[in-house]
Amino acid sequence: MVVNAGSSSMKVSLLDGDVLEEHAELAVGPAGAGAGRLDELISDWGRPDVVGHRIVHGGRRFTGPVRIDADVEQQLRALTDLAPLHQPRSIAALDAVTTLLPDVPAVASFDTAFHASMPAESSTYAVPTDWRDKYGIRRYGFHGLSHAFCSERVAQLLDRPVTELRIVSCHLGAGASLAAVLNGRSVDTTMGFTPLEGLVMATRCGSVDPGLVLWLQEHERLSPREIATALEERSGLLALAGTADMREVESAAEQGDPDSVLALDVYVHRLVAGVAAMCAAMGGIDAIAFTGGVGEHSPIVRARAAVRLGFLGIMVDAEANEATSDTNVTAEGARVSTLVVTAREDLQIAREARAVFTGP
Repeated sequence: MVVNAGSSSMKVSLLDGDVLEEHAELAVGPAGAGAGRLDELISDWGRPDVVGHRIVHGGRRFTGPVRIDADVEQQLRALTDLAPLHQPRSIAALDAVTTLLPDVPAVASFDTAFHASMPAESSTYAVPTDWRDKYGIRRYGFHGLSHAFCSERVAQLLDRPVTELRIVSCHLGAGASLAAVLNGRSVDTTMGFTPLEGLVMATRCGSVDPGLVLWLQEHERLSPREIATALEERSGLLALAGTADMREVESAAEQGDPDSVLALDVYVHRLVAGVAAMCAAMGGIDAIAFTGGVGEHSPIVRARAAVRLGFLGIMVDAEANEATSDTNVTAEGARVSTLVVTAREDLQIAREARAVFTGP
């Protein structure tokens, strides 16, 4: 059983091998993970052999999947301050499932783990040494489970070894990030110390000048909590266009709404700049893949990005680009393959959970 807790819902899946047997999405309220509905699912589905949990932040210690015991659980709770928007939801889901299945082994899979392979030049901030040593300040990266699955799926679709490919994986959803995957390993990404850095997102600002935060604290007397809430929950597409839903932004932009036009322009500008940076980290690109809610379901974003990235040899076929799942949408004559990949974090988590007990 795979448990993927988000900010407003908890996705629960039951897999046998790579076959999805059951799936449900539960609403998550302020009180926690909706244990009553979860109890019903477990009663209907039966007792699983192992539970795999998606945990957003693994800190410096957790660089791969790990079986959850009391010590691991304590350390996961201690990492909450690094991902205050996401980690509490993961912990709440873990608590709910453990209460219902206390004797079933559980495995934690981390969104940060895939990026643990990043070289020092990609993971290091130019901040005082004592900050890096004492507080663990570094670029961790996130969405690693999605990027790991996506890069492997690209290799399958192209029928080439992932160890021979330079892939830019674009996870574009409510949260959004890019990863430079060189020969199957992450060598750079757009998110950093927290899931706030990088691209424009649904309600998150992405990268801003840190001096902006200092100015707001000093001159406007805004508290850290006020600033954090604004940057995490009232920024991004929501701040620019009045809606966090890319479908609504695109529709309004087509009607000429100036705020939505600007929002889409800013979103694509940050996206293509990030893709170019990922290419620089790998010394080139063989394939670009779009995954996540926006990545899979927005032909407009993919097409506009491809036009801006044409200088890299990226071109999409207009008809094929209307697809939404596991499709090669590369235009004839393009030097770089462009693919749409269905996000399957559940498969990645299940595979990692099995590997903890049986080996890769």
